[in-house]
Amino acid sequence: MKPIVIKIGGSTFGKSDTTIEDLVTLQKRGLPTVVVHGGANTVTDWLSRLNIPTSFVRGLRVTDFESLKVVTAILAGLVNKELVADIWKLGGKAVGLSGADGGLIEAKNRTPELGYTGEHLQVDSSLLKTLLKAGYIPVIAPISLGRLENSNNNMSLLNVNGDTAAGAIAASLGAEKLIFLTDVPGICDSSKQLVRKLTAEGAREMIASGVASGGMNAKVEACLIAIDKVAVTRIIDGRVPHALINEIDGKADGTTITK
Repeated sequence: MKPIVIKIGGSTFGKSDTTIEDLVTLQKRGLPTVVVHGGANTVTDWLSRLNIPTSFVRGLRVTDFESLKVVTAILAGLVNKELVADIWKLGGKAVGLSGADGGLIEAKNRTPELGYTGEHLQVDSSLLKTLLKAGYIPVIAPISLGRLENSNNNMSLLNVNGDTAAGAIAASLGAEKLIFLTDVPGICDSSKQLVRKLTAEGAREMIASGVASGGMNAKVEACLIAIDKVAVTRIIDGRVPHALINEIDGKADGTTITK
């Protein structure tokens, strides 16, 4: 059975969120799942507490060396381990790791203005396949190994956009489905109406026109990364109770991007 890859962001979590409950339910159904998480809001909060300035370019965080320390600690540490603990609390089985573990993600930075930010990802999914076969949910923080341009080819930790990581991981696994849980209904057009189906060409046009911008831009681009290897890519509203179960059962609204 092919796995599904689920990207969850901190903006979809709250006291009434059912995502963890849904993940455990799917695991008990025997559906192999891989979770890639973000945590940008938590990172921004900690950077603010530490008086470290932050900025974004095309929806990607500009990560200097001091920011990288915080990003790694928060994403691969605090956020990742809280998610893993929550899954175990509800009776699930999960293993937390980052893209740097087991050589899962290797990235290159070709945009100096982004600092320690990884792009152009190469994924080795062998560790994920081992964990899935053993019955675990891999929970992945988007920190990678990689090399900076003009750095004498030295290996470093790099911050990777979680959406981009999810797309690359889904492609590497040949996943059955890639699902983005967001804090909006899906992709909306210039009239703010939900677009339920998009071809790859239509998705590229939305990016080019600026209709899909900021964080949504990254999600659409991630779907395009995965689309040749993944049967279905979906962007849905993760704030809806049991959104993930509804999606698997074919009852969720949102946007589907296909070839």
